[in-house]
Amino acid sequence: MTAEGHLFFSIACAVFAKNAELTPVLAQGDWWHIVPAAVLTCLLPDIDHPKSFLGQRIPWISRPVARMFGHRGFTHSLLAVFAGLTLFYLKIPDSWLVPADAIQGMVLGYLSHILADMLTPAGVPLLWPCRWRFRLPVVTTQKGNHPERMVCMAFFILALWMPQNVQKNDAVRWSSEAISLLQHRFERFIDNQR
Repeated sequence: MTAEGHLFFSIACAVFAKNAELTPVLAQGDWWHIVPAAVLTCLLPDIDHPKSFLGQRIPWISRPVARMFGHRGFTHSLLAVFAGLTLFYLKIPDSWLVPADAIQGMVLGYLSHILADMLTPAGVPLLWPCRWRFRLPVVTTQKGNHPERMVCMAFFILALWMPQNVQKNDAVRWSSEAISLLQHRFERFIDNQR
């Protein structure tokens, strides 16, 4: 997917997550924290590709990461998300007061990139270092990015339309409770490590 597609898809994911009330923090969160935070991190997984939008701007980071892991390797995995969260919680002092909704927005942006790349034929190694590639090839590579734009636009429209039909959905409520429980346990784990 292109940088434009990832940016648009991250906004659609942020709108979807907020409207679906995926977590209690996102449900209560501020749009001006969630959406910019998602946009801020949505291109970060492509730091492993020197010709990507970020790779061209910070080659001193991109080239070593590309040599170590290759494109769509570690940075496109759940392990990278977990490692990033762990480092963030260990290194950010409580006095910085980074809002919880902004943190979840950043995670959402990063995960939106991985999800968008799963929609391409190449897929992503979610369980890296296992080489299994997870894919649902909806967006095929062609000249131009018209199919990509169509998928992003359709998801964005769904995200805007969804709240009238899904707010009382038990599956959404269950996922919200499960994510909240996992977040609480993760925060307890990090507090114990300090």
